[in-house]
Amino acid sequence: MKSRVVRFAQTGEPSVLRVDQVELGGPGPGQVRIKQTAVGLNYQDVLFRQGVYPQKMPGVLGTEAAGAIEAVGEGVTDFAPGDRVAYAGGPPGAYADYRNVGPAKLVKLPDDITDEQGAAFLMKGMVAEYLLNRVYLVRPGEWALFWAAAGGVGLIAGQWGKSLGARMIGVAGGGKRCQAALAHGYEVVIDRQTEDVAARVKEVAGEKGVPVVYDSAGKETFAQTVACLAPRGHFVSFGAHTGEPPDMPAATLRMNGSLYFTRPTLVTYTAGKEELIASAAAVFNRLSNGTINGNIGKRYDLEEAVQAHQDLESSKNIGPSVLLP
Repeated sequence: MKSRVVRFAQTGEPSVLRVDQVELGGPGPGQVRIKQTAVGLNYQDVLFRQGVYPQKMPGVLGTEAAGAIEAVGEGVTDFAPGDRVAYAGGPPGAYADYRNVGPAKLVKLPDDITDEQGAAFLMKGMVAEYLLNRVYLVRPGEWALFWAAAGGVGLIAGQWGKSLGARMIGVAGGGKRCQAALAHGYEVVIDRQTEDVAARVKEVAGEKGVPVVYDSAGKETFAQTVACLAPRGHFVSFGAHTGEPPDMPAATLRMNGSLYFTRPTLVTYTAGKEELIASAAAVFNRLSNGTINGNIGKRYDLEEAVQAHQDLESSKNIGPSVLLP
């Protein structure tokens, strides 16, 4: 059978993306074939396209999607044709109509979660879950700082942190994005375009700073994050939107108040199937009970992948967005 797949022959600007028709065989042993109805957009897709994360050419994109299983390969017992499923993680290639995948990262969608929500919120929601629940458990009444508060993960984290009783401080760029963050659980939002982040944090939370900062930006925000932390604070570096952060010398940790530094990944925190299912269930439960606003930011046809990447890079969209095959 034929499937449309978004690919690129060389790394570069969004214009390198093209939609190709490729032959897709049946699912192999231990695989399922999914007819995909929604594909999640994530900033890491941009990094793959740019070549920051290398892969063989022609390159493919996307690590999160949802749809229905059409066929199962030999040895698959946990899933059956007709099951509504979503996945988050594994090798890229989700920008497609159909895909054969292994079940390691696959979860079943509850009846009250739409395919679009499964594709848009599963990965981002699980990132928020492991950051706020397991990397550093935020406590009621405790301040926590989150960079990129108006991004896909950031909007979920603001709501999740508030539900845990934390006093969430967000950092966003521009009035519109700051307002969006304020509407999604953040008690205080700092406009990085017009305000000194570290100075504002200490004005809000006290001169000592905050006990934890979640930083997905990387290189450009590294020094500011250190300046925001209280003694024995936790620097949680979980992304590199502005480039990889510099190495963290032990002396820097010591001189800034015996800081803790960690670089966690979703892969590690959902390595076991039980961890994956529990994390996904926590996301779906919060979508179901309204703790997380399940609205989709923007929808694009698969053929609009170039425009979707242009919008991703310019931070044009607010909230998780999807491609629709």
